Amino acid sequence: MWPFEGFLFVHITTGAVGLVLFWIPALNRKGGTWHRRIGTWFARLMLITATMAVGMAITTMVDPITTHPRQVALNWSAERIQGIFGWMMLYLAILTIQLVWHGVVSVRNKRNHLANRHPFNLALNGLTIVAAIACAMRGWQIGEGLMMAFAVVGVASGLTNLRFIYTDQPGRLAYQLEHVKAIVGSGISVYTAFMAFGFVRFNPGQALNPRMWAIPLTVGLAMIIYHQTRIRLSLRAARVAARPS
Repeated sequence: MWPFEGFLFVHITTGAVGLVLFWIPALNRKGGTWHRRIGTWFARLMLITATMAVGMAITTMVDPITTHPRQVALNWSAERIQGIFGWMMLYLAILTIQLVWHGVVSVRNKRNHLANRHPFNLALNGLTIVAAIACAMRGWQIGEGLMMAFAVVGVASGLTNLRFIYTDQPGRLAYQLEHVKAIVGSGISVYTAFMAFGFVRFNPGQALNPRMWAIPLTVGLAMIIYHQTRIRLSLRAARVAARPS
């Protein structure tokens, strides 16, 4: 039990700070000092948080009964605990690492796009797709539709990232759009984990309530659409202003 509790302590500590820091770069002027500085700390904290989630998922798979007594009290089977808090948490943790990493390197490498084809970056996207498929398959085996539904996000994220990576000459805005998609996506992932896995500690019976999963997804998608639209409109306005009168 102690490894799980250790992973959980660090996970909650870094995750809680990250959840707050997320809003500073999200609401401040893009490209400014605060955006870059706080954004860097957010990315670091999310990588630690997600890594701890990997540890929690693995220990849950090894000993689901000891690590999740609240679910046992609700008559959850060991297979169901392993599916939701093992396979699904592992997949979401890998997805979060992938999103944060892609969000950082996509803008860092905007002057050297080929650097995005680094083996680690490619492997991370491939691993995300594999983890998503494994989550869906396990969900199908134990009859958990939520596991199958959320696996679609990981497959789509991995494939769209790889499409960007293997685009020979991405457009001027592509790097910013990828950055917004990935970083806000990581925020969705972490807030989803908080609303679902975190909330279960206060109300175990609501662990799989679809509303707990839908709130972060809805807010995050709205943010992605808003910021990507604003970026496109800014470029359009700049082009119009640059035209000779």
